[in-house]
Amino acid sequence: MPKIMAVDDELNILELVKLYLSREGYQIETATTGSDALSRFPQINPDLIILDLMLPDIDGFEICRKIRAKSNVPILMLTARKEDVDKIIGLEIGADDYLTKPFNPRELIARVRAILRRYQTGQNNNKIIEIGTVIMDLDRHEVSVGARLLQLRTKEFSLLEAFMQNPGIVLSREKLLEMVWGFDYYGETRTVDVHINHLREKLEGSGVNIDTLRGIGYKLTHIEEHG
Repeated sequence: MPKIMAVDDELNILELVKLYLSREGYQIETATTGSDALSRFPQINPDLIILDLMLPDIDGFEICRKIRAKSNVPILMLTARKEDVDKIIGLEIGADDYLTKPFNPRELIARVRAILRRYQTGQNNNKIIEIGTVIMDLDRHEVSVGARLLQLRTKEFSLLEAFMQNPGIVLSREKLLEMVWGFDYYGETRTVDVHINHLREKLEGSGVNIDTLRGIGYKLTHIEEHG
């Protein structure tokens, strides 16, 4: 479960971030001052930092510089003023992205997901995901079960990737539509069901299952987890 540290002196913003990102399966730690964030950063060891630019003690620029001096953890800057965006870009302080307040929670989720995906891809040089006998090669765009190469359509591949990147995590139909089809897809959510049924057929005998949680969504499990 990716861990995110949100740093902001506005409690309503922290609550909003925590509410929506925790729903997406992220673990959220919060701090209301720059000094608190800096002191707790080594212990929390987050996978991503959401950092407000204007804090009461130390501004976001300085915090970003201090963290960047010892870590490459991705940083998403929050700013209440649009003119600060030029500063964030121009000073090249090491932030990975920025978001202007007030923001749409769905946009926050999309930015966080995109940053983590880029970061994880950069860390995974061979881009191989392996669960049980199922091996996914992102570079070759291939999936194999043992010695058997699966014939997957583009959306089936992307759907399986979403599950294999989040093993054991429940993914709703709506979230899968966002991850695989994108925010601009307005099709019927049953499209997900059809593709999942095709995936189940192709994964049969692999020990990797896509379980249905009625009214909630789907979860990828490995047969070894049951016994």
